[in-house]
Amino acid sequence: MRRLPPSEATGLRTGARHRLAQLYRPADLVVLGLGATIGAGIFSVAGVQAATAAGPGVLLSFMIAGIACLLAALCYAELSSTMPTSGTAYTFAYVIFGEVWAWVIGWALILELQLASAVVARAWALYAAQLLTDFGIRLPYPEAFSDGFALFILALLTGIVSLGAHVGLRALWVIVSAKLLAIAAVLVVGAMHIDVANFGDFFVEAKPSPTPPDTVLEVVFGQSQTFGWFGVFAAASAIAFAYIGFDLVTTAAEETVNARRAVPKGVIRSLVIATVIYLGVAIVMIGMVPYAQIDVDAPLSGAFRIAGVDWMVHVIDIGAVLGLTTVILVLLVGQTRVMFSMARDGLLPRGLATISRRFHTPSRVTWVIGVIAMLLTQFVPVFTLQELVVLGALFAYLFVAVGVIVMRRRLPDLERGFTVPLSPWLPGLSIVATVWLMVNLQVLTWGWFALWMAFGLVAYLLYGKRHSLLAANHAKVGRGRHRR
Repeated sequence: MRRLPPSEATGLRTGARHRLAQLYRPADLVVLGLGATIGAGIFSVAGVQAATAAGPGVLLSFMIAGIACLLAALCYAELSSTMPTSGTAYTFAYVIFGEVWAWVIGWALILELQLASAVVARAWALYAAQLLTDFGIRLPYPEAFSDGFALFILALLTGIVSLGAHVGLRALWVIVSAKLLAIAAVLVVGAMHIDVANFGDFFVEAKPSPTPPDTVLEVVFGQSQTFGWFGVFAAASAIAFAYIGFDLVTTAAEETVNARRAVPKGVIRSLVIATVIYLGVAIVMIGMVPYAQIDVDAPLSGAFRIAGVDWMVHVIDIGAVLGLTTVILVLLVGQTRVMFSMARDGLLPRGLATISRRFHTPSRVTWVIGVIAMLLTQFVPVFTLQELVVLGALFAYLFVAVGVIVMRRRLPDLERGFTVPLSPWLPGLSIVATVWLMVNLQVLTWGWFALWMAFGLVAYLLYGKRHSLLAANHAKVGRGRHRR
């Protein structure tokens, strides 16, 4: 249960630990957050949840999910302003709770980010193939091309990340700007075809779900329902998946100028902007088509086809491809920084923390992550495991919220660039909201997560515990005292 001293969390250490070059400024962090949170889901999640779970009440679901994530974002903001390091929740846990819990959080983040990269790359491949089809280009072997597209985008973006943060940041600004233009077109054109009558039956009467109970909450109550208030909250849990990624802004803390103040602003601003954009697209989606007539396979594209604006389908396809591109890029950056931090602490092989002299970036660990993601896209049915991404993220959110409360009591004198207001009440609400989202995930997902964590504990006992840099330092101090 040895804990990392706060002074070491953000300072230079011996061996493979090196400080990453400072590059990011406040506006860059907002772009980083939008790059992670706004993907292809912005064009589909509202329609799918309205048609299958909440009806027009899905607008309330977006607000509930946004508030739950904002509570978590406030907690991330305080901890990142106190410990501006690339390790994010992993390092927070190392200082507040100790090495074992740090490993647990780091292992959960590895699951979340590594699997997310593969899932989003697979989705990118499908959207890229659909984009070509919509433009009249027929692919002779669709499945082979899909596999190739997933490999292509991962190889391309891994190369960009390995070349340095400057290259990745420039690419991110260009692509995020382009996808925001596509979203603006959706909002402007879609607003011209809104029928206010489609919002009339805001709360659809609840009814039994045709599928058997599969989430933790449904199993506890022995039944599953759709629509009504239950449907609104169930949809909020699904929508929270779209917002996940705002926390990746904190992985850039070590590379940010005046991080103690810039990172909290970047986290909160990017999430608020993303929530407003998602809510705007949801209003357009629900307003264009009655919820019962939404095509769940292509909600927004189908709505524009019904409205007779077929050319917007191409805009949506392009926006989806661009959106997923930035998500993969930010995921790779975030995963690189987390594993880099764990490696320079000795919990993973320290060779992964080597920084390239030419590009001044941890290129070795970047390529390890990229290659693993490529293998996952080819040999693992990643779409069936995508809920694990949500659970891994929520698990980290839970510890961060608890960490704010514990750190206020255990380390009250640490310098903070931002403090969560009304603590411990708001962090407490974040804990409740996070647990609520977690119990709305499938029991099977919890089973896979438990297996992953058990495997991680074995890995820690066999490797991390023995090679921990902090343990080695403690041992040296102990031997010195013994000799005296």
